Amino acid sequence: MKLLLKEDVDGLGFCGDEVEVKDGYGRNFLIPKGKALLATPNNLKAFNHQKRIVQAKVKKVIDIAQGVADKISNTAIQIKKKMGDGGKMFGTVTAQEISDLLKAKGIDIDRRKIQIQEPIKKAGEYSIPIKLHPEVTAQIKLAVEGEKVIEKTETEGKPETPEATEAEKPQEKE
Repeated sequence: MKLLLKEDVDGLGFCGDEVEVKDGYGRNFLIPKGKALLATPNNLKAFNHQKRIVQAKVKKVIDIAQGVADKISNTAIQIKKKMGDGGKMFGTVTAQEISDLLKAKGIDIDRRKIQIQEPIKKAGEYSIPIKLHPEVTAQIKLAVEGEKVIEKTETEGKPETPEATEAEKPQEKE
């Protein structure tokens, strides 16, 4: 019995394949479960027509994603983060921050599509992949700059008069 597979079947074939199976397997399992249909000329013609329609839609989606990828690749974003001594950043650059920066430039990207391999904890330039479609990935250039944080010392904010330092000393009991 010749059948046309409507979906992938393990050990038999992939969607759209024309396969030869035993009559019982086709009549009792594949056709009732909706996994295949008889390979008649009309069914083949209808299936090929549906396949062309789906391929055209997929191509259109890929073209749109490629247009967005080109726009992203031509965009460079910059972020300033607070840094402590030795260039250590407080926190990391997150996918949400990158998404917000892109949105400010007119490119709306979901944060889950931004693929940061390892946490960004230092100043510098990074190339970050953004997966727009299984077949389309864009690279964005991110420049991270550090803002120096001034830490307060213990004497800041206190008057430096001799009376003040004596008043702060604990009183000795006699």
